[in-house]
Amino acid sequence: MKVREQISFFGQLWQFMRVRKKWWLGPILILLVLLGWLLVLTQGSALAPFIYTLF
Repeated sequence: MKVREQISFFGQLWQFMRVRKKWWLGPILILLVLLGWLLVLTQGSALAPFIYTLF
């Protein structure tokens, strides 16, 4: 994806949350991004089996 498309996506998401008052989506999305980032970072490490047992 191009940077401009990513910015547009997040802009539309922010506008949706603001207009529709869906503030509860914010923490869920942040948590999903952090968990995905954690999985990517620990994929090749010794911590991977312990993290995968959480799911």
